[in-house]
Amino acid sequence: MITPEELETIEQTALKASAKAAEVLLKHIRTKQIYEKGSSNNLVTAADLEAQEVIQDVITSTFPDHSFYNEEGEDKDSLDSENLWLIDPLDGTTNYAHGIPIYCTSIAYARKGKVLFGSVFDPNLNEHFTARAGKGAFINGERISVSQRSSLKESVIATGFYYDRDTIMRRTLGSIEALFNNGLRGIRRMGSAAIDICWVAAGRFEGFFEYKLSPWDFAAGMLIAREAGGLCTDIGGEELSLKSRNIAVSNIFIHTEMLKILETTRNIK
Repeated sequence: MITPEELETIEQTALKASAKAAEVLLKHIRTKQIYEKGSSNNLVTAADLEAQEVIQDVITSTFPDHSFYNEEGEDKDSLDSENLWLIDPLDGTTNYAHGIPIYCTSIAYARKGKVLFGSVFDPNLNEHFTARAGKGAFINGERISVSQRSSLKESVIATGFYYDRDTIMRRTLGSIEALFNNGLRGIRRMGSAAIDICWVAAGRFEGFFEYKLSPWDFAAGMLIAREAGGLCTDIGGEELSLKSRNIAVSNIFIHTEMLKILETTRNIK
């Protein structure tokens, strides 16, 4: 069991780390050094690397024995670790590299595979989404909840595209078409999965889906969405965990319908 005092220290450490990471991101925004990670579609910037180092330094100064599962570099301990921090220092790197102000820092703390605290900080809107397990979800300290819209014709759903431009892309495009064919109000592709999930939590989107993500992409957002009253599963309807690789998040009303429509695109090649 984790004590409330321990969780308070974890939260304050995450908030401090997020604030310092935001300083790094905003400092580098006009002088970006951009590199490719294997393809021209998968980018990393000097800001990613420096922000991750800053976050890890803040955490290890308080918790020197804790483990990390980071996007950048080789720091990837077991997802079942006793004390694990999952960090995406810059979610929305392509947006950042192109000067599009939709990106964030995502930090989650998990114990033996269960996320107990999540933090997603958008420095451009100055919105800090946070959640403790069992204690609700918040933006800048104000409680949030998912949308109450109950049909696709009232719904806006967000999605994302994996870097692979092959089967996953075609299935995503097929899913967008299938959703529109079933009366969806609108689709948005913002370029940051963590922000997308948090916007579902805040009631701005009714749902979000993506076919390939890593744990650092959704760990914090998953807890925030759940604590805001949302449902988080994989595309097949199984409960979302840190070991899942595709994701569907929505309010309680459209989730089943959304999954049924996404299922119709399973065999797209």
